[in-house]
Amino acid sequence: MALILWHNPRCSKSRAALALLEERGVAATVRRYLDDAPSLDELRAAQSALGVPAIEMVRVKEAEFKAMGLTRDSGDAALLAAMAAAPKLVERPILFDGDRAVIGRPPERVLDLL
Repeated sequence: MALILWHNPRCSKSRAALALLEERGVAATVRRYLDDAPSLDELRAAQSALGVPAIEMVRVKEAEFKAMGLTRDSGDAALLAAMAAAPKLVERPILFDGDRAVIGRPPERVLDLL
């Protein structure tokens, strides 16, 4: 299965994760998720692949998090809907390999899927 990296080129951690893959000759399809926002269904699939509560996929320090009335106690459905509406809330980078995924924080975590 082909690797897919949800990437934000303005994020140093995302750039570092991509560089780690490239240094190892690993080809991954890069999806700039801020330009090509994931749907609610894709976010649900991402959560399943990651095997984490939705809060672990959310950038809680973004202004949108508070502006949307979200808290760390918000339910998965509300958090996933918020990420679909405001993709800036999606933690990055996320590397997918079929039905498995990992959040690249620290960036070296992407190597766990190789």
